[in-house]
Amino acid sequence: MEKKRNISMVVIKRLPKYHRYLSELLKNGVDRISSKDLSEKIGFTASQIRQDLNCFGDFGQQGYGYNVRDLYNEISGILGLTKQYKTVIVGAGNLGQAIANYTRFERLGFSLEGIFDVNPKLIGIRIRDVEIRDIDELDSFLRSNPVQIGIICVPKTNAQKITNTFVDNGVKGIWNFAPVDLITPKDVMVENVHLSESLLTLTYLLNEYEKEKNEEEDD
Repeated sequence: MEKKRNISMVVIKRLPKYHRYLSELLKNGVDRISSKDLSEKIGFTASQIRQDLNCFGDFGQQGYGYNVRDLYNEISGILGLTKQYKTVIVGAGNLGQAIANYTRFERLGFSLEGIFDVNPKLIGIRIRDVEIRDIDELDSFLRSNPVQIGIICVPKTNAQKITNTFVDNGVKGIWNFAPVDLITPKDVMVENVHLSESLLTLTYLLNEYEKEKNEEEDD
């Protein structure tokens, strides 16, 4: 089943949600589901679901719907979850520790190989049997232990320096929680998670809802 080219990033960003809901359906023993029933659970329209999935192939059958396990496996493959990914976290503060303790990543195939920080009070502490190391060891560690994904949980002033170390050691994926846009070569993929931007999006939505409500009351 050949994947189509030039798929919208909006569609791609919906795939993890499909994957999560299909996982829940499998846990609940659901074998097949229609786009209509899936839309009621996931919050997208049935038409949107069909359009999204058609970007990657023909998965459903008219009158039958989707085989849940087959669709889950197909989306797992599209998301690259048939592979194992070695990761490291740089920044062992509250956010870094929360990510390190999130066990679902391991179930999805992400193996945490190392955690690094500058704080001497944290160095030597173990999180889920992974020792926090001194940041000065990052370069040598990556040279000896090839890693596919680097996770950045440091202040923005240090984020580019860490990124350069990742790039120099062949890390091809960066999950960036620092509030700064990183400079990387084209063959290094960066996914930015700017927490403040997400929160401000929420306040925008709250504000717009309040405006609409007030306008309705005025009418």
